[in-house]
Amino acid sequence: MFNALVVDKNEDGKTQAAVKQLRLDDLPHAEVTVAVDYSTVNYKDGLCIGPGGGLVRNYPHVPGIDFAGTVENSEDPRYAPGDKVVLTGWRVGEAHWGGYAQKARVKGDWLVPLPDGISTRQAMAVGTAGFTAMLAVMALEDHGLTPGQGPVLVTGAAGGVGSVATAILAHLGYEVAAVTGRPETEEYLRGLGASQIVPREQLNETTKRPLESESWAGCVDAVGGAMLARLLGQMKYGGSVAAVGLAGGAALPATVIPFLLRGVNLLGIDSVLQPFEKRQRAWQRVVTDLPLEKLDAMVQPATLQDLPQLGADILAGKVQGRVVVDVNA
Repeated sequence: MFNALVVDKNEDGKTQAAVKQLRLDDLPHAEVTVAVDYSTVNYKDGLCIGPGGGLVRNYPHVPGIDFAGTVENSEDPRYAPGDKVVLTGWRVGEAHWGGYAQKARVKGDWLVPLPDGISTRQAMAVGTAGFTAMLAVMALEDHGLTPGQGPVLVTGAAGGVGSVATAILAHLGYEVAAVTGRPETEEYLRGLGASQIVPREQLNETTKRPLESESWAGCVDAVGGAMLARLLGQMKYGGSVAAVGLAGGAALPATVIPFLLRGVNLLGIDSVLQPFEKRQRAWQRVVTDLPLEKLDAMVQPATLQDLPQLGADILAGKVQGRVVVDVNA
């Protein structure tokens, strides 16, 4: 028997999340069984835990879109008992049972061997959010961004993706301008390496002007919506925006003018279906390019029992940094 956060529907069709005991036989069939050490709380997790069930299609369900732990049993020759592994993406925690449990069973293709130099707890301090941030930085670099070209904007900077992106960019020598709507997070963001704090209200309104002053050499955007439309017109010539989220809405009230007159690039960052080689490369880059000592400043510890409230908090924008869930506490 093992503990898991289980989301189920009651008789009136509403969903409820509670910690319950499950058997190994309850796990879905797949090649690799993992003893989970840690998971995290992401926006998708909040949707799945919440009263509407969010992205969940079949009940009962175990959420948790990422986890890190130790292989217990494997039918995949790439993994052996005792191997440390990390999982992000592949709709685990949405369509497939996820990491909010002491045991998980998943396909071998979905796992990545944990690189040397990082623990399972640190891997989940990074988690899906940090992995996404690393992919965003890699995409900006692939499109020509280098230190010294000017400030790089990070929107939603106090959130999970933004926190890690800020720390990585600062460590690599970039000047980071961090956007936040919470003045109390300024000290936290400066501790991660931000050299400039941009109040959210300066960017979250649309403008009739398709182009403004060229301000940003690059951008990691977790907000989308009107803010993304606004900052597209503020990018330097040839600059790129890595779009990683839509906390401000899915609509994009923008024009094509920044793309046509300034050669701006809008780069979509998908962390769910990345091929194995790119996931492995991103995790290796995390070890070298993210100052792991700064992870502690980002981390809020939690247990399985805390998850229902944390799911509501992240949807309300009340979670700062990274929540690391010790599923065995």
